[in-house]
Amino acid sequence: MHRFPERAGDVMFLREQGATGMSRITTWVIVALVAGIAVGAILRETLDAESVKQAAGYLGLLTELFLRLIRMVIAPLVLTTLIVGIANMGGTGTMGRVGLRAITWFVAASMVSLTLGLVLVNLLQPGVGLNLELPTGDAAAVRGRGLSLRDFITHLVPRSAVEAMAQNEILQIVVFSSFVGVACAALGARAKPVVDLADAGAQVMLKVTGYVMIFAPVAVFAAIGGAVATQGAGILATFGYFMGGFYAGLGLLWLLLFLAAFAVVGPRAVTLFRAIRMPALLAFSTASSEAAYPKTLERLERFGISNRIASFVLPLGYSFNLDGSMMYCTFAAMFIAQAYGIELSIGQQVTMLLIFMVTSKGMAGVPRASLVVIAAMLDNFNIPQAGLLMILGVDQFLDMGRSATNVIGNSVATAVVAKWEDEIATPAPDGDTPNQSRS
Repeated sequence: MHRFPERAGDVMFLREQGATGMSRITTWVIVALVAGIAVGAILRETLDAESVKQAAGYLGLLTELFLRLIRMVIAPLVLTTLIVGIANMGGTGTMGRVGLRAITWFVAASMVSLTLGLVLVNLLQPGVGLNLELPTGDAAAVRGRGLSLRDFITHLVPRSAVEAMAQNEILQIVVFSSFVGVACAALGARAKPVVDLADAGAQVMLKVTGYVMIFAPVAVFAAIGGAVATQGAGILATFGYFMGGFYAGLGLLWLLLFLAAFAVVGPRAVTLFRAIRMPALLAFSTASSEAAYPKTLERLERFGISNRIASFVLPLGYSFNLDGSMMYCTFAAMFIAQAYGIELSIGQQVTMLLIFMVTSKGMAGVPRASLVVIAAMLDNFNIPQAGLLMILGVDQFLDMGRSATNVIGNSVATAVVAKWEDEIATPAPDGDTPNQSRS
């Protein structure tokens, strides 16, 4: 049951089909961001403190509705995408060694990206000092909940899959989905109807998530307006620091990717990075790594990678190796925790990292996938999801960097696997003629 390239291709097709719609939403998000800042500033200047608090409360109704819509899609989305992703990961027998090596690299790269984001956000602490008020009902929950090792282990296994779904228990859904996915992979063709059903469910939930994101501009307007009204325009400097810290992290991640490529490919790593400059720039300008896929594939083949390797590893990476998005998950989740003054132990942060590692796989194609994955994680640690709306306003600018990084990461992964397989040929002197695939 080998479906990696087809699955990745389906995902990219869906993303391309919705690209125009998402672009329009992005434009409206930026408009809503500016309008929210203006309205928040006006409210702060014209109303007394009590009236400002009431106005922010009314705006909070809009943000709460949007957060409920996000919560609505989390459980079925994680369930279906994980089942399909894990079932397909078990079917790499057709490509054998190539698939195993690719997956090994993806897991290692994801761990490095997640860890880098976690380390940087703890060093920079961009959310410290915001001192945001916990939403009603969350304060007691945060103070009263401790995630001890014993509680964590016993909480992993659901008493009922239905109960886990109903309560949005992401850890338990991950465990159940993993068992089902592994079982489907072991059964092979006999489990095809189940995998196809999960795949169809995933496509439906992708569409539903797209519909939910239509309301994002309204939520951004309400969240930014309320934040500026209650905290003042100074909060915008915090967003700037958050964005600057994240882009500094991306720069470090690019350096690590280059060093990894140099260690495996050798001096030709310099040529590789030159070759993928245009696809990376295209991904940055469009905030879509999928838009750069055809050009990336072409440039990798011109670099000398055989079509047999490039056409398998690259689309596989688009589903399972999103390095920029991985780093963003830990960076953004910890920023929100810091903004609310919620302290997480080292053990809790490592747990968060490991769960991000699993829940993010197979989520390619989900509009604003990082936000959906982060929302599921915040619930698990009782960190208010309202914090998501703070970063949603600037997420478009961060998505540009994430997309370019995803292209670079997948290009390096393809080159590394090709080198391991001895499938990199020397290109023609002019660098314009793609190499021929090896048989």
